[in-house]
Amino acid sequence: MIEVANDNILDLAPVWLSLKLSAVTVVILLIVGLPMAWWLAFTRSRLKVTIEAVTALPLVLPPTVLGFYLLVFMGPNGPAGQLWHVLAGHSLAFSFTGLVIASCLYSLPFVVQPLQAAFESLDRKAVEAAWTLGASMVRTFVTIVLPQIRRGLLIAIVLGFAHTMGEFGVVLMVGGNIPGETQVVSIAIYEQVEMLNYQSAEKLSAGLLVFSFLILLLVYSINRQWGRGLKA
Repeated sequence: MIEVANDNILDLAPVWLSLKLSAVTVVILLIVGLPMAWWLAFTRSRLKVTIEAVTALPLVLPPTVLGFYLLVFMGPNGPAGQLWHVLAGHSLAFSFTGLVIASCLYSLPFVVQPLQAAFESLDRKAVEAAWTLGASMVRTFVTIVLPQIRRGLLIAIVLGFAHTMGEFGVVLMVGGNIPGETQVVSIAIYEQVEMLNYQSAEKLSAGLLVFSFLILLLVYSINRQWGRGLKA
């Protein structure tokens, strides 16, 4: 629980936990999302529509519904929860690891969809030419693909990070409200409102608002500069 000291200094532990959760989630989603988005962009498999629908499900599914099924799956009696308890000796639900898993699933479309759109607009002739000339896949990705998808990559990173920062329903269902372990900033704000401590809630909300605005401002500025560079 967040408490305000006599000097009105607010405990920022939930903020740091949210930043940590968002950073870890984005890194994992980039590792998973880049190959997944590449496959969705270029595959002709009949499974493409089904995979796209499953990926986009968190966009329309209520967070509490997703959180409920994840809680059942990762709980003490769930298959993942039982396996994790055997391997790690503690519960997967109501832990930071459980929050990371839930956040990755909930923020998946916010990372995969921008990447898929970026790959679909890729100049494939340049990629094929690089392969023809003997360039490795890694070198082709770094020198040809990455510069062309940088806008989509930036959008994916920002959306994934910001969406994870603002999570509430999923993290509350899966992680609960454990200070220092699962109490992220959105839950801390809700708790302060329940306690009628509007001053603390206002400080946390204002900080999150300013942080979100600055991130968006930075993204739009970078996009504008890149757009001018492409036209030059």
